[in-house]
Amino acid sequence: MSLTESFRRRTTPQLHVGNKFRSLPKSARWSIGAIIIAACYFTPYWPDVPVLGWIVDTPGTSFENVLTDQIMMFILVALGLNVVVGFAGLLDLGYVGFYAVGAYTTAVMTSGQFSWPWIAAMPLSILMAMIAGVVLGTPTLRLRGDYLAIVTLGFGEIIRITANNSDWLGGPRGINKIARPPSFGPFEFSVLNAKPYWYLGFTVILIVIFVLTRLENSRVGRAWAAVREDEDAAELMGVNTFKFKLWAFAIGAAIGGLAGALYASKVGFVNPDNFQLQLSILFLAAVVLGGTGSMYGVIMGGILVAWIPERFRGFDTRRYFVFGVVLVLVMVFRPQGIIPRRTAAAGISAKEEAE
Repeated sequence: MSLTESFRRRTTPQLHVGNKFRSLPKSARWSIGAIIIAACYFTPYWPDVPVLGWIVDTPGTSFENVLTDQIMMFILVALGLNVVVGFAGLLDLGYVGFYAVGAYTTAVMTSGQFSWPWIAAMPLSILMAMIAGVVLGTPTLRLRGDYLAIVTLGFGEIIRITANNSDWLGGPRGINKIARPPSFGPFEFSVLNAKPYWYLGFTVILIVIFVLTRLENSRVGRAWAAVREDEDAAELMGVNTFKFKLWAFAIGAAIGGLAGALYASKVGFVNPDNFQLQLSILFLAAVVLGGTGSMYGVIMGGILVAWIPERFRGFDTRRYFVFGVVLVLVMVFRPQGIIPRRTAAAGISAKEEAE
């Protein structure tokens, strides 16, 4: 069995909390959702809450910065990569390349000779990442399985090496003095004030979730599911598999570029070391850990992959051992992920149980 096939078969019909949640009355679902969203908006204040503050504490560094520099970015990236890996069943090992394209586009356009405002550079960053996805996908998406994974792996390294050897992109020193979002009212975006970045980033996350939910439940989402389950059968049924795989690549790349652009504007500088191969592996780990194909699962996976190493920072290099142990335990005892994808069989079971 190829590596890609193992990803496609990871999810099995499960009865989980999501199905029970969907069986609740609509008013109850809206109320619970509103409470969760409100609680998430106040996440920067969680360290001030007894007990909860001890749980989320990140020794040696500010929780607010961990929240905006890592957790927020990992959530966005996991959502984007999930379109490719979870929805369409493709294996992308070079997703960090799209993240880098978005970050460098914002860096180049808002600093130096261009000096564009942040609000103008953001759409361009998303567009450039999407174009990169189309350019990469057009010649390679006719490949399948591990061959596609190897090509995407090379793409991520090509982007990093190009940035490292390009004077226009700052070379090894990178680019600094990147523009920040415009301040308004009480929200002042600065290096010492991370809260406004979280409010902005979490709003973007909600928009991305809304858009992806609509896509997943549309004709496009059904085509992705057909490609994921059996590409040959999908082609026999008349599905233009190449077109829908390219859409998945482009949309996933756009979200990765958006995350990179937000990251660049938050930290104020970028260099090639920010986009190492290991970051692509962590992005993929977030998707698999949370539950391939499950949006809420990959959000949880992104949070854990970003937060666990920081929570155990006091263990020095041993924190990665703790992180690895957690990953292994989850994969052994919960191979379908923390919050698995809802399948047709699981949905029927939930409905029968509700009746």
